[in-house]
Amino acid sequence: MQVEFELAEIKRVTPIGEGARVCIDFIDQLSPTEGVLVGNTGHGYFFVLAENRQTDTYPKRPFRVNAGAIHHYIVTDEDKTNYLQEIQPGNHIPVFCEDGTYRKIPVGRVKIEKRPFVRVEAKVNDHNISVTMQEADSVHILGENMEEKQVIQLKEGDKVYVKLDQAGRHLGEKIQEEIVEK
Repeated sequence: MQVEFELAEIKRVTPIGEGARVCIDFIDQLSPTEGVLVGNTGHGYFFVLAENRQTDTYPKRPFRVNAGAIHHYIVTDEDKTNYLQEIQPGNHIPVFCEDGTYRKIPVGRVKIEKRPFVRVEAKVNDHNISVTMQEADSVHILGENMEEKQVIQLKEGDKVYVKLDQAGRHLGEKIQEEIVEK
């Protein structure tokens, strides 16, 4: 499975309140441009990077991806997703590189905590996708020209890398069905 990333344009970033945030701690170190694919719906996924950067409030944690809200889909295999809430230690999760290749790395720990969130909405052509991320300076996604962008600094018009997909899933498997997700 190699993914093809596309550039999406940020349309809106909205603080939405507190909820359950999921960090995935892998049993190996990740490079600064490695991460996972997560999203609010099956329409598409944002490329969320490992916590490889020292920020004003967080130390580097090169084994961790702050993957966002507990309800997110996470790409776990070719044409398969799981909810973040379902991820368990020992699961092998694909960790993607900026070129779309990946390696599967076992999960060592899943950490869920209450945190404030922002909803990020983006558009690729006529496809709308979104993600719900912790409102923190440690959360980064890959932006245009392979530039790392803090989620809290995203603004309308910014471009970020995403993977588009088809809507419609049942138990993580793609299905052909009329479905509306927002």
